[in-house]
Amino acid sequence: MTNCEAVNTPADVKPKLSNGEGELLKEATWYKSMAGALQYLTLMRPDIAYAVQQACLHMHAPRDSHGTLLKRILHYVKGTTELGLHLHRASSPTITAYTDADWAGCPDT
Repeated sequence: MTNCEAVNTPADVKPKLSNGEGELLKEATWYKSMAGALQYLTLMRPDIAYAVQQACLHMHAPRDSHGTLLKRILHYVKGTTELGLHLHRASSPTITAYTDADWAGCPDT
């Protein structure tokens, strides 16, 4: 990934991936490890949260199309290392949360 080309978006704009699209990955441990690591990165990089969530939906049986999504996220992160949240101390802590009630249009749920 050191010499990979950066991309402008963390996820492709085509329709959502399905559970049955593509061949099962032979090395699922790589997929699970990278998806888990990217979950931690979403704390400081909310711009990748949706794409990482889509990748994590398929951790039980990752396929090559899901692996392509994961690699695209890594390409995006490589090209946008200057982005991120800067957390500062606040006098009164307030948390605001948002949710998507239709699971972001997932075709399987």
